[in-house]
Amino acid sequence: MSVIHATNENFNEIVLGSDIPVLVDFFATWCGPCRMIAPILEEIAAEHPEYKIVKIDVDEEPDLASRFGVMSIPTLLVFKNGELISQTVGALPKARLLAMLA
Repeated sequence: MSVIHATNENFNEIVLGSDIPVLVDFFATWCGPCRMIAPILEEIAAEHPEYKIVKIDVDEEPDLASRFGVMSIPTLLVFKNGELISQTVGALPKARLLAMLA
């Protein structure tokens, strides 16, 4: 599976309606730490079809960022069965990201 880009219009379907765990990355194209973790998220998406990796550009989707109280980026949220179960801020190594999803 590849990384999915979500918008305000499809967020509920892609994230809240997912039957597998979802890691949501609130990012910006100009953010250095966001660019650092982007390849790691691509790897996880390719290697772990049991998880869904979703990216949301805070500059393009300010309403979604506001809805989840995103104040710093990257902000990473994990949803299971439509419920927010974990949230962290900052670039994390691959092992920590996978641990959040497990």
